[in-house]
Amino acid sequence: MIELEGLPELVDPVLIAAFEGWNDAGEASSGVIAHLESAWKAEPLIALDPDDYYDFQVTRPVVEMNDGLAQSVVWPTTRLLRARPPGLERDVVLLRGIEPNMRWRSFCSDIIYICRELGVELAVMLGALLNDSPHTRPVPILGGATDAGLARSTNLELSRYEGPTGIVGVLQHAFGQAGLDAISLWASVPHYVAQPPNPKATLALLRRLEDVLEIPMPLGDLDEEARAWERGVDELASQDSEVAEYVKELEERKDAAELPEASGDAIAAEFERYLRRRDNRDTDS
Repeated sequence: MIELEGLPELVDPVLIAAFEGWNDAGEASSGVIAHLESAWKAEPLIALDPDDYYDFQVTRPVVEMNDGLAQSVVWPTTRLLRARPPGLERDVVLLRGIEPNMRWRSFCSDIIYICRELGVELAVMLGALLNDSPHTRPVPILGGATDAGLARSTNLELSRYEGPTGIVGVLQHAFGQAGLDAISLWASVPHYVAQPPNPKATLALLRRLEDVLEIPMPLGDLDEEARAWERGVDELASQDSEVAEYVKELEERKDAAELPEASGDAIAAEFERYLRRRDNRDTDS
């Protein structure tokens, strides 16, 4: 059993989780947690015992140097951190992990046990997958929820995917089985530019997360980084006629499939974000 002595009492906490590995194309979802951890100056809460869930020949520990002399070993594991967004009277629990190599059901049970002890009643799982989305268009975000009412209340565009899943899908299901609300948000990363990082997909997840939780998200330099990333991919595509033609085909297919009301929804969502950010600035001043 996990030892939870000394954990602080949190205020109306929500969990935001992402895992490196199969669920993390372009490191877009783990990039969200890393960004929030830094921006919100998150503090460690607890780490799972890596011996229980990781095969160290598959997910190896990392040796780091301290002051150029002493070595330390960083073991692959899953960590939970506490953050308090500025201007809000509630806590956010950030889960930053690596997809476990074994005992997934026990792993999910441990996460749910910790969340119950912390008072978490809503979890948002983040993921990113490779898709045939053009890099020049807004990043599609699909989702899943533990029940239809939760999906409607958060205006999720539900995924119809069936097939192999990762720990994000399994953990969301486990939360639902435990009677806790959970949502998953998946960013589509262009398969022809899969190498990390992908700041455009990370930014899209952050904005959708802001819509779902109604918590202002710190964007930092991500807007500029996303534009620079897109310009870089544009340049690479222009140097290969086959890639450029393929991107044009994806753009035409994407534009033809877009519904007329989609732009209206996007404008409304952006206006709501603006109001939240303005209210948050007024609270801070």
